[in-house]
Amino acid sequence: LTVCGLGLMAQLKIGYTNADYILSLMPEAKQIESDLTTYETQLQNQLKSKYEEFQAKAADYQQNAASMIDAVRVDKENELQNMQAEIQQFEQQAQQSLATKRNQLISPAYEKIGTAIEQVAKENGYSHVFSSGAPGLSVLLYAREEDNISNLVLKKMGIDPPAEGTEE
Repeated sequence: LTVCGLGLMAQLKIGYTNADYILSLMPEAKQIESDLTTYETQLQNQLKSKYEEFQAKAADYQQNAASMIDAVRVDKENELQNMQAEIQQFEQQAQQSLATKRNQLISPAYEKIGTAIEQVAKENGYSHVFSSGAPGLSVLLYAREEDNISNLVLKKMGIDPPAEGTEE
C-alpha cells in the first residue's frame, strides 16, 4: 500500500494559475473593455432617452390633469403606466444583453488562455492545474509559489510577464 502511494505521488505534479490575471495582461483585454464600455454607454443612452420621454409626459400630465376630460386623463394614465413598464423591461433586457455581450467578447480570450494552460501543463509535466485568485471561486487553498504557472502561460501566449510579485 505504501509503495503504491509513493508511486502515485511521484506521478502528480500540480500547478495553479489565475486566468483573470492572465486575461488582464492580454493585448485584447483593453479592446474587450473598450467594446463593453461602448456597448454599455449605448444602452444607457437609450434608457436615458426613454426615461426623459417618460418624465416629459408625466410632467405634462401633472400640469394638465385637472383640465382633462376623464377619458383623456385615463388614457394618459394608462400611457404613463405602460411607459414605466416598458422602461423596467428595457432595463432588465439591457442587463441581460450586456452580460451576453461580455460573454461573446471574453469567451475567445478564455479559450485562448485554456489552450495555453493545457500546452504549458503538457510541456512541463503537470498532471493537474488549479484555478486561483478568484475570491469565492478559487479551488486552491494553499500552494507553493513555485507551482504558479501563470508566467509560463503568459510566455506561451507571447506576453512578457510583469516583474515578480505583481500578480494578484
